[in-house]
Amino acid sequence: MEVAGSTERTVQSGLLVTGIGTVVNLFLAAIKIVAGWLGHSYVLIADGIESFADVFSSVVVWSGLRVSVKPADEDHPFGHGKAEPIAAGIVSLMLLAAATVICVQSIHEIRHPHFPPTPFTLIVLVAVVAVKEIMFRMSSRVGEYLQSTAVKSDAWHHRSDALTSIAAFVGISIALIGGPGYEAADDWAALFAAGIIAWNGQRFLRSALDEMMDVSASPEVVREVEQIAMQVKGVESVEKSRVRKSGLHLAMDIHVRVKGNLTVREGHDIAHEVKKRLLESQHRINDVTIHIEPA
Repeated sequence: MEVAGSTERTVQSGLLVTGIGTVVNLFLAAIKIVAGWLGHSYVLIADGIESFADVFSSVVVWSGLRVSVKPADEDHPFGHGKAEPIAAGIVSLMLLAAATVICVQSIHEIRHPHFPPTPFTLIVLVAVVAVKEIMFRMSSRVGEYLQSTAVKSDAWHHRSDALTSIAAFVGISIALIGGPGYEAADDWAALFAAGIIAWNGQRFLRSALDEMMDVSASPEVVREVEQIAMQVKGVESVEKSRVRKSGLHLAMDIHVRVKGNLTVREGHDIAHEVKKRLLESQHRINDVTIHIEPA
């Protein structure tokens, strides 16, 4: 995979944290389903099912990251950056699907009374919350550094898992303390957790769709890009600029004004310097088109 050194290191960190998440999810999913079955807790079984879905989502994110950093080729002259928001969109849809499944099953369990959960399930949930919160913080930190919507949405898969487990802990505790008549408390807790998961799913789906539709970068980033161009000797002003996120990088075209009596070569040299400074900036830019306009 041909990637620049710094980008390769950051992408490798994303791939590493995603790979760790896959292994952790497999392990926790098996534990939660077995504990839920033995402990008569549907919310724990539902939590385990969601963890199995998390395994697939981590694989999707891992694949999306690997594809998104591939260099441009003859068939993809603008690179493969769109793979990253596509992966984020798939993961977000999986969050919404998991929320729907948990919601439907929770309502079913509420309508059909079952055995009360057993106390040992609380110990399992405490361990799950601790592990998933650690995974959320790791993935979220890497996602922010990479500015990867896919990694950030995968991080929220871990956080949603932790939230579901917290809700399960509360629900099971109520069922155990309340005694007969409170058996469905953990199912109500699962229903509440499903709402939180659905809210985060639609939030990240909107972000992924924005990237796929080439939404503009934030006004702050656009201003900083224009300021970098203005610092180049010979640039009189910036007429306009369009900046968008493409995978883990930014792509842009920018119109700069120079004195109208310059030669073509002089204008070309100024454009070359503007492009050089933009590519070397902290904004992780990999595609710049410069238009020269007479002032």
